Formats: sequence, structure tokens, C-alpha cells
Amino acid sequence: MKVWKLCAVAGAALAATGPIVTNEAHAQNYPTRPIRLICPFPPGGTTDVVARIVAQGLTEAWGQQVIVDNRPGAGALIGTEMAAKSPPDGYTVLLGSITTHAVNPALHKNLNFDVIKDFAPVTLVVSSPQLLAVHPSVAAKSVKELIALAKAKPGSLNYASAGAGSSPHLTFELFKSAAGIDIRHVPYKGTGPAITELVGGQVQAMITGVVALMPHVKSGKLRGLAVTSKSRVSALPELPTIMESGVPNFDVSSWFGVFLPAGTPKAIVTKMNGQIRKIVAMRDVHKRLVDLGADPETNTPEQFAAYVKSEKVRWGKVVQDTGARVD
Repeated sequence: MKVWKLCAVAGAALAATGPIVTNEAHAQNYPTRPIRLICPFPPGGTTDVVARIVAQGLTEAWGQQVIVDNRPGAGALIGTEMAAKSPPDGYTVLLGSITTHAVNPALHKNLNFDVIKDFAPVTLVVSSPQLLAVHPSVAAKSVKELIALAKAKPGSLNYASAGAGSSPHLTFELFKSAAGIDIRHVPYKGTGPAITELVGGQVQAMITGVVALMPHVKSGKLRGLAVTSKSRVSALPELPTIMESGVPNFDVSSWFGVFLPAGTPKAIVTKMNGQIRKIVAMRDVHKRLVDLGADPETNTPEQFAAYVKSEKVRWGKVVQDTGARVD
């Protein structure tokens, strides 16, 4: 009887440690095949640029192709849901953002997934101030002049966004509320198409990531007025902040980070976290991100999880206070 009990205890111990050993062994060999990195926005926007930098770094480090899969639509809900419902094996990754994990939950009450429960946060990659720009035909060379123009002709100006419920949409609504102006919203299916229309003069203004707008401001196709962060951006030192321009307490930055489906083995989450942090810390990658107007910033899975939860609360309040909705 004692021998039987001893064997039973030993067997139970082995059974308990078996999954851990298996997961660790799996992580050591991981990845053994190509990885899909879902970007829930079209090519050309900030999310897409960051996704391709991450994908290239992981491909070079691991010797397995990391393929960026652009899945735009429904304000990033399509790509986000696809990632949430993918097998938790480390072979489907999401480049998420302030839009996917902080803004959308506040705007859409009947999501088919939970941004907290259905994802395993890996790491923050960058935070990025947003940039307020106008088409050169707009008779405003500063934020104060834009506000004055909008007040003189309420509803006569249009602004573009990456879609109803996107971070640029919410940020512009916050700007409108703070400045007391009326500028009409024109949503597009992603940042790229919105910028194309702005450059073409079909819409007059836009707020979106510095990464996406800066090349057009540098080339003179658009006029930059201000950045949304509390401090100026080193890549565009001549542009003031919106706070400097007379709108008090206005401080907004976008952020982008990597997520895996919930249930992904912790060893894989840890391995991916460590590798992405190494990539972002590389001198050439760090410089590239800074030159694009982004602020490279990584953290642990636990820190990123806490940050996402706090951002969800913050932007839920913004949606409530501004009355923003999916239109």
C-alpha cells in the first residue's frame, strides 16, 4: 500500500510538471515555421510601419519569416478579432494600439472578444505623439488661426481620420471639445487612404501619428501646425505643442505594442518579449524610430498589461466626456 501511494504521488508530481517542461521545450525550439503578424490597418499608416520594423527584426533574429498581414476594416475590429480567436501557439501575433485596446472597447459595446481577457500582452514597442496638419490651401498657419477660422465658419472645414472610433478620430474630437470648434468628421478605412485624401485637398485637416504625416509635412505637401504631446518632437522641433498654442492641458500620444492570443505559453510570451526588446534597443532600429518621430519604449508583459488596463479606463472617460460615437 505504501509503495502504491509513493508511486501515485510521484506520478502526480510528474503530471504536474509535464506541461511546464513541454512548454519550455516548445519555447526553446520556437519558432519552427513562419509567423503571421496581423496589422489591423491598411499599409501606409503608423501601425503598419511599426509592424514591419518588428517583423523584419524578428525574421532576422529567428531565421523564420514573420509576415505582416494587413487586415483592415471596421475601425480595426476585423484584424483584432482575428488575432483574438487565433490558436494560442505563438504563430499569430497582433500589432495592437491605443485604438484596438483602449478606444474601441469604449465605442463598441457588443464586441465578439474581450481586449483584456482574450490577449496576452507581450510588450509596448513605441509611443508616438500625434501631429495636427492641414492642407496648404487652408488659410491657417497656426493652431490659433485654425481655431479662429473654424469659429468664423462653423462646419465649413472637414477633418479626416483612419476610421470612426480610431485614435485620430478621438484625438480630434478631444481637440474640438477643448477648443470649442465645429469641424466635420470624414472617416476613411485606414490612415493611408485618409492621408491620400488630405494631400489631395478633398479634406482640410487631420490629426494622426507623426510617423505617418511627417514625410508629407517635410515635403511641403501638408502644413504641420502642432504636435499633441506635452513636449515638442525632436524630429520636428519647429512645431509647437497644442498646449503651447493656447489649448490648455492637451496631451495625447498614440502607442503601439505586441499581443499574442490569451493562453499562449508563458515561455513563448517571455521569449518574444526579450527578443523584441533587444530589437528596439538596437542602435539602427532605435534611430530609425526616433527619426520617424516615435519614442521607442518597451516593458515587461506584466507592465504592459497594467498599462493597457489603465489606458482602457482613460479613453473610456474621453469617449464619455466628448460624446464621440461611431458615425
